[in-house]
Amino acid sequence: MQSNRRGKSGSTLVIISAFLFAFAVWTAYSVTSGQTIRIRNTGAQAQLRGSTQQGLDAWQQMYSVLTHPRCINCHTATNYPQQGDDRHRHVANVIRGPVGKGVPAFTCHACHQEANADSTGVPGGHDWHLAPLPMRWQDTNDRPLPSSAVCRAVTDRRRNENMDGAALLKHHQEALLVLWAWNPGRRPDGTMRTVPPLTHDEFVAATRRWVDAGMPCPR
Repeated sequence: MQSNRRGKSGSTLVIISAFLFAFAVWTAYSVTSGQTIRIRNTGAQAQLRGSTQQGLDAWQQMYSVLTHPRCINCHTATNYPQQGDDRHRHVANVIRGPVGKGVPAFTCHACHQEANADSTGVPGGHDWHLAPLPMRWQDTNDRPLPSSAVCRAVTDRRRNENMDGAALLKHHQEALLVLWAWNPGRRPDGTMRTVPPLTHDEFVAATRRWVDAGMPCPR
């Protein structure tokens, strides 16, 4: 009888030991798995934050171009375009007209031809016109809008001619009036017009980084 009891006790001890070992292994695995998941989640969140910040940095570079006179002079909130680095009202009382190309008796194309006229100082480019009012980048007092407001306008497909990120990148790469900003010709006094603070290649690269980051906008 004593031998049987000792055998049963030994068997019970083995079972308990095995159970405790299995429980310890399972606990260690669960803790390790949880830590791994948390590490992965933390890493993914950090990567997302980094990507968003890179996108915001790229946007600020873009904003420095979009609010330069070569761009913003035709992205007005008023019924007229602007001229010069001081962004004064266009001479000769030029007005926007119904589609941003002047009025029938005085269209943009009457003076602005397909290319710059350096002999007279009149700038030119294909299909010269004002940006539509929904794409204004300044207020009615001619002050540039904040970075966040311009970003919202650029990314709103109801306002930007339904352009997604890929289309915006292509627009910045190829649109002739965008390209004109880096080849604006001479002023009437013969001096060269200023160009945006980035090169065109830098502007396109910044746009690509911004698009790749999900087109984030500052708050």
